[in-house]
Amino acid sequence: MASNKSRLDRTFLAQQKQRLTALRSQILGVRRGQESEQAGTNAEESGLAREFEDDAQKLATLELQGNLAAVDNQRLSNIERALQKIDDGTYGLSDGSGAPIPIERLEATPEALYTLQEQESRDAQR
Repeated sequence: MASNKSRLDRTFLAQQKQRLTALRSQILGVRRGQESEQAGTNAEESGLAREFEDDAQKLATLELQGNLAAVDNQRLSNIERALQKIDDGTYGLSDGSGAPIPIERLEATPEALYTLQEQESRDAQR
């Protein structure tokens, strides 16, 4: 059975916490910018004549934005969980099996909650 405490050193954990916090701020900043841009666009277009092609394009854009927002929401959730795991002392251990997540994976994806194999299996099931 795997230990329930992280084997990572404090320096690495502090760096990861800083990276996760910056990543969260970046995602939230982009989201606020998109919301402001959308509000400005809606205000500009409120008095203009509408074309069906414009509506179709807007619908496609909204669908894409919705998909991107869902990905961002999942990523934000993973970031929050990873930050909690740092505080709990379990960062770097899989939420699924408790197995250590390789440092290389954590460096590439600081919000990783599962080993690569576990994540690939979870993605395939969706």
